[in-house]
Amino acid sequence: MTVDQPNELPEVTPRFAPQPEGLAWPSEEWPRMTSPFQDELEGVVDEMFTREELAVTNAVVVVQHGRVLVERYGGVQEFFDRSPEPIVATSQLLSWSMAKSVLHMIIGTLVDEHRLSLDDPAPVPEWGSSDDPRRAIRLRDLLAMRDGLGFVENYEIGQVSHVIEMLFGEGKEDMAGYTARIELAHEPDTHFNYSSGTTNVLSRIVADQVGRGDEYLAYLRTRLFDPLGMHSAVPTFDPTGVFVASSYLHARALDFAKFGLLYLRGGEWAGRQLVSREWCATAQVPHSRDPESGLYYSWQWWVTGDEYGTYLASGYEGQMINVVPELDAVIVRFGHSPEEGFAQRYAWRDRVISVLAKSYVPSNSNPRS
Repeated sequence: MTVDQPNELPEVTPRFAPQPEGLAWPSEEWPRMTSPFQDELEGVVDEMFTREELAVTNAVVVVQHGRVLVERYGGVQEFFDRSPEPIVATSQLLSWSMAKSVLHMIIGTLVDEHRLSLDDPAPVPEWGSSDDPRRAIRLRDLLAMRDGLGFVENYEIGQVSHVIEMLFGEGKEDMAGYTARIELAHEPDTHFNYSSGTTNVLSRIVADQVGRGDEYLAYLRTRLFDPLGMHSAVPTFDPTGVFVASSYLHARALDFAKFGLLYLRGGEWAGRQLVSREWCATAQVPHSRDPESGLYYSWQWWVTGDEYGTYLASGYEGQMINVVPELDAVIVRFGHSPEEGFAQRYAWRDRVISVLAKSYVPSNSNPRS
């Protein structure tokens, strides 16, 4: 998907929601509560599992005020080396492109510590020559998918597709290197082009700072997974030791909801600022608009532009972590849906939001527990 930046983007004031006073953080177990509109909310969630046009849904988690309102699972998980298993609360589900938003947080820790610069030329060896036009690409251009590389994000077999070649073909041994060799199609920061390869270039930049393989894994655990209690999280690395942040992170649905809560709380977790509030705010500020979906793109996150400030991590076949600051809510969905079902999935999400809006209470109030 490729589009020039429109003349006008919505003005967004980043919003966060504080943890309710006295409520335990879900580092181990999620607090639970019911909504005054619980039956209506569960009815809307039921639709995602029963309506044929919404395809196959494997998990839904709805959180408000730091508490789980609804948690539902269905379907089976397929494996290459063993029989299918029913999907339950402990199932480790695949993020697909939601991993891009996880990388956003990790990059933020390095920017916060001044180990990476947003405005210097991106430290990519393939672009190091002074006469290489790719030398002009900055870290902020990569984050916004405005690097100008001619990467083709096409999932149709038999058509030109850099993403398929990168993940499964000639590029799978070194995904960042494969992408970094692609030439410019546009001047940097003039064109939006959604690119999983760009995210893997970003991930290699991280690896060059924190180390590869086990060292990269240790950094992910120390800075994100362990503090949140995301004990189920398993990232995949390519043979060069770089996290395949475009596509491959497995974790429980409840643990992905913790990641959404981290952003809802402005990077704070249990009294610690894991990444700066200012960095978390960059997930909410759009830089481009995708004409196919109508969504806006920020830095490795999507922005809806709705009245509630909703933004989301989004993955292939309809994986979603929706962060809804105005309603202090997180909505997670996993499943297998065709791309043509995009509008129905988002309409469903909006119906969940409408029910949450009915039961919303300010953070200084005491929700029913």
